[in-house]
Amino acid sequence: MAIKVMIVDDSAVMREAMQQLLKPHKDIEVIGAAMDPILALQKMQNVWPDVILLDVEMPRMDGISFLRQIMATRPTPVVICSTLTEKGADITLQALAAGAVEVICKPTSGLRDFLQQSAQDMANAIRTAAQARVKQQPAAALHKPAAKLNADVLLSAPSGGLVNQRTTEKIIVLGTSTGGTQALESVLTELPVNAPPIAIVQHMPEKFTRSFAERLNSICAIEVREAQDGDRLLPGLALIAPGGRHMLVKRSGGQYHVEVKDGPLVSRHRPSVDVLFRSTAVQAGRNALGVIMTGMGDDGARGLKEMREAGARTYGQDEHSCVVFGMPKEAIKLGAVEQVIALDEIPAVLMAWR
Repeated sequence: MAIKVMIVDDSAVMREAMQQLLKPHKDIEVIGAAMDPILALQKMQNVWPDVILLDVEMPRMDGISFLRQIMATRPTPVVICSTLTEKGADITLQALAAGAVEVICKPTSGLRDFLQQSAQDMANAIRTAAQARVKQQPAAALHKPAAKLNADVLLSAPSGGLVNQRTTEKIIVLGTSTGGTQALESVLTELPVNAPPIAIVQHMPEKFTRSFAERLNSICAIEVREAQDGDRLLPGLALIAPGGRHMLVKRSGGQYHVEVKDGPLVSRHRPSVDVLFRSTAVQAGRNALGVIMTGMGDDGARGLKEMREAGARTYGQDEHSCVVFGMPKEAIKLGAVEQVIALDEIPAVLMAWR
């Protein structure tokens, strides 16, 4: 049965282009298009879609408000169509936090040419969203972060304090994709300031990862930021791979750093979870812990297996708590996962790794 799609976008050009580009895909059926959420809701009362393609900036009702209404009343997979701008990144992150499962980036001009080149990506995003298990979204909890633990505080800590605890000798690496923005928020907001060093690959377009890291940093006790080449992995710090670039772990003596570099797609992604995990297997071995989380596809499965073979502890998020049980499922099939755990169990597992 075809995936029923509703397009909600205030641009007539965009609505028409998306409908035309999706026509060749026989497993996808556009059941309607609307210029704003109010018109969309009227049309959706007749036939409810399996997936909603949603713009974020529209008249009468913005996409975020519409998304929150949908997720609170009738949870439905939503793919966000957002412009490749800093403002667009911030708004899109709000949408992902509100329950959207995928993002399609669009430029501010040349929409037809861009969409023509990205037709397959759009269709794949719809297919991924259709498989997602979306849940009713409660009101966002208010997190009250403790004081940040940054490099300056760590290096100036008094004798007998955190500086004498195990720090860069052990590291954590996390890999995630679809549903990962919410999953990472759930995990990272539960970690205290003395959490072990963390390196993260979240499949996300360029220009979005910095805003994502800044948002997490504002609600977490630990420091969260977009990684830069040469950054040292430190307790109380989580580094997120920049969109469009790979991130690797490197060891120098007893310290671990990250290397951020360009390169071809690996496992169809850049950044790739496999790249992060494989480098961790080589550079950290039994001094590392890896968790593969919610996401479509198999990126990270082979890398996690190499980590386990190198003596690392390895975990996979369970099916029930995943938005899409793709990446963990593939890792489990390969024998890469030592233990399957629920999302709400991950923070305790990470804090035990010290």
